[in-house]
Amino acid sequence: MDKRRILLLGATGFTGRRVLRELLARGEEPTLVGRSRARMLALTENLRADLDVIEADATSEADLAGVFEPTDVVVSTVGPFARLGLPAVTAAARTGAHYLDSTGEPPFIRQAFALDGIAAASGASIVPAFGYDYVPGNLAGALALTRAGERARRVEVGYFLTRSGHGDETRYRSTLRDAFTLTTGGTRASLVGSAVEDAFAYRRPRTGGPARLATEHTGARLLTFRYAGLTRTALTVGGSEHLGLPEAFPHLDSVDVGLGWFGRATRLVRTTTHLAAPLLHTPTIRGAVTKLSERLPGSAREPDPDGRALVVATARDAAGRPLATTALTGPDPYEMTASLLAWGAGHAAAPGAALTPGAHGPVTAFGLRTLRHGATQARLHETEHTTIRGRGRRTPG
Repeated sequence: MDKRRILLLGATGFTGRRVLRELLARGEEPTLVGRSRARMLALTENLRADLDVIEADATSEADLAGVFEPTDVVVSTVGPFARLGLPAVTAAARTGAHYLDSTGEPPFIRQAFALDGIAAASGASIVPAFGYDYVPGNLAGALALTRAGERARRVEVGYFLTRSGHGDETRYRSTLRDAFTLTTGGTRASLVGSAVEDAFAYRRPRTGGPARLATEHTGARLLTFRYAGLTRTALTVGGSEHLGLPEAFPHLDSVDVGLGWFGRATRLVRTTTHLAAPLLHTPTIRGAVTKLSERLPGSAREPDPDGRALVVATARDAAGRPLATTALTGPDPYEMTASLLAWGAGHAAAPGAALTPGAHGPVTAFGLRTLRHGATQARLHETEHTTIRGRGRRTPG
């Protein structure tokens, strides 16, 4: 089979430009798809790259259905995804094209996974949230569960921000200020938008029966992670781990994902979100909050360059006792997202590459060994603090 064509949607945006640079650095020659041919040509000229461009509305399923082919790999960075992203993933699922995106929005992730049957029938592999949100957590969770073995029934994943140049970055405690200075205005708007929408968890009901997705609001609970001599807290959020890890580890009773960007202010943020949840179900207030989130101060500000990422996953037995903890460190979330998407697209486009058809998490779509290799290329590494509890030994990173 010949090499697949890579189509990049949203190349002129903040994340899209980073993905394009990563693709070019890897020797790929993606085709750019967007509404403004002039802007895309200006971008390619600025990067001194001779690339094909296709003028099409990336938010129109009809337009994209006329562009996508079954042998394509589609990379979408067109957000906010809950408002703009569904046409692209639907068109890919229907035409049989492989699909990756940069979303971190829980409602959209559920919509993408709902296309599983359509994608499986067409041969497409749909893998949403293939960046900092939420590849590290899927990988860390899978590694912890694999090391924990058959006794593992629960897994908890926590996302944290750190900084370089402050000693051991695994011991750095982020602050509320870091959550502002290490992120873009678009990310902060997405966070506010996620608080407005219902999130979810994966768990077995107390009344029995099979484990399943359970709808709950963002920040419904707090998770605690003990790692590298520190105790960190994170408020619960929706993620692709809730859908991706159970398909790879069907014996799981629960999957929880937490956001710990706010450091010691996490409890305050969680309390505020929890108290506001009833009001946010009012359409008028939801609309007002969403519009306000798009006009937050510093929306055009570039993130500080010393940001780093830390993701911790703990596998537990049915009683909640920890069995294994795996932690991954990597570059700032935006660099990591660009690197992961560029690697994933290049791998999916390579002759003979096989991705699992349907809508899946990254572990099932790529395979754990392949995903681990790709994460290393994106400078996402296991730390030396990774442990297996109760067995008297440390697992090297």
